Amino acid sequence: MDYQFSFPYIWGATPDLLDGLWITLIVSLLSIIFSVIIGVVCASLRVFHVPVLSSVAAGYVHFIRSTPLLVQIFFIFYGLASLGFGLSGFWSGVLALSLWGGAYNTENIRGGLSAVDKGLKEAAYSLGLRPIHYLRLVALPIGLRVCIPALLNTAVSVLKNSSYLQAIGVAELTFVAMDRVAMDFRTLEMFLAIGLIYLVIVLLLSTAVRRLETFLKAPFNTA
Repeated sequence: MDYQFSFPYIWGATPDLLDGLWITLIVSLLSIIFSVIIGVVCASLRVFHVPVLSSVAAGYVHFIRSTPLLVQIFFIFYGLASLGFGLSGFWSGVLALSLWGGAYNTENIRGGLSAVDKGLKEAAYSLGLRPIHYLRLVALPIGLRVCIPALLNTAVSVLKNSSYLQAIGVAELTFVAMDRVAMDFRTLEMFLAIGLIYLVIVLLLSTAVRRLETFLKAPFNTA
């Protein structure tokens, strides 16, 4: 076997990879934001045992976590279109990743809210705070700080799972790599390149979240 690895080929493919990276970052950022919002809403419904809605949230989490993400992507992209609610590949991907991440963030945030000391809840209610005020002023600020590591894990998974969107034609990073491989048969170069790109992004995201976690914990350090 006489395969010659080519760094110049990777350099020549950089503009295409950067275009795909941009789509990956936009899809991932939107999905992470929406998944946190979904997680906050559904976790709050479950923690406060809101009639009917709490059960709906629990069913949503169970359904999403019990079915493959690729099936969910296909259902949203192809299934909704057959019902007359077709979305573009981009927004189908954002919706699928948001719902997937939202299910996991529901459990992440629910764990964080459950970790809040019950005495704080009793104190808040004794001061006349309504449940929504307790949630906004006490439970969420403390609970979100507790579950930051779990939220990071889900955010990283959303970023990596954005590669599934190449299956519905979204021109993200993996789609671009697959397209170049189909044309030039430079499999090793392309997948090494995108593997390193994903690794760098995950490391940067992890570093940023660790710094955020340190910043949020600073007021509570008594040293």
